[in-house]
Amino acid sequence: DARERSSPSPRVPIRVALHASRESFASQKNKRRSAVEEKGRLTMSNNIVMVTGGSGLVGKAIQEVIEAEKPAGETWVFLSSKDGNLTDPVETAAIFEKYKPTHVIHLAAQVGGLFANMKHKVQFWRNNIMMNDNIFQECHKRGVQKLVSCLSTCVFPDKTTFPIDEKMIHDGPPHPSNEGYAYAKRMVDVQNRMYKSQYGMNFTAVIPTNIFGKYDNFHNEDSHVIPGLIHRGYLCKQKGENFTIWGSGKPLRQFIFSIDLAKLMIWTLRSYEEADPIILSVGEEDEVSIADVATAVAKALDFKGEVVFDTTKADGQFKKTANNAKLRTYLPDFKFTPFEEAMDITVKWFMENYESNNLRK
Repeated sequence: DARERSSPSPRVPIRVALHASRESFASQKNKRRSAVEEKGRLTMSNNIVMVTGGSGLVGKAIQEVIEAEKPAGETWVFLSSKDGNLTDPVETAAIFEKYKPTHVIHLAAQVGGLFANMKHKVQFWRNNIMMNDNIFQECHKRGVQKLVSCLSTCVFPDKTTFPIDEKMIHDGPPHPSNEGYAYAKRMVDVQNRMYKSQYGMNFTAVIPTNIFGKYDNFHNEDSHVIPGLIHRGYLCKQKGENFTIWGSGKPLRQFIFSIDLAKLMIWTLRSYEEADPIILSVGEEDEVSIADVATAVAKALDFKGEVVFDTTKADGQFKKTANNAKLRTYLPDFKFTPFEEAMDITVKWFMENYESNNLRK
């Protein structure tokens, strides 16, 4: 959420002290870089990890993994929109002053559906740029040891070849429908490299493919494919109607379960040292068709009716395959949750929470 509103707490003023020094600028810069790099090599102990956007799909998954893991020497803080407005530099500074993080996972963003992105390109650009810049500035100013930001596959060029990989981000313009958001996210990659080059900061980014899981947005009109199908299938079951899927069901997609992504983001925070981004995704061999998704949803819902494909509706792009070869060079043995198992977990949570305030619908 772009607006990270703070709970009642005193504002923390930003004070800038100017100190005279006999050291040259280059000497100061080299000393600071050495200190930052040395801190980056330390093991995760007695550290404070702050997660922006911590109440969303990925933030909740990270929280679940950490609560199960109970890591020694780590304190995790999960921010929500109640903690402050991250587009405001003063409020962002106050948050950093309050929690004094040594590590940051930056998930917060202004996001929206297709029509919102098309109508409000400037706002998506400005709010995300301001938010990201405030996070980068505070992490640099306070010597944060590691910053991991979250990008999206929409940053890749609209016209490209598949599979896409990490080196292709800037090879052409993104799709014009979401260029405000996409260009703002692309700049995170640029910032990561610049802060490392000039200051030696250990900043990086991950690029997940299609995420699904508990705490997703299940709104019928403004959700991604899996949560949208789960909600629609649930309502069809309640009404005794056919489960109608738009399109032929043939397009292929890579889906990553939120818990798997959480584990990989925690690994990125602790172990991945490159400034260049890394795609976090299942492999091309694990792509599933939209028809397979619908079948898995129906099975998890115990839907006994007919699943129908409305071929008068457009399919959209047939493939958007991402290459996870870089991830596999680091973690060749990482086991992703089987798709149907992850679907069962997600649907069970959806049904258990349908009437609760936990569910966004």
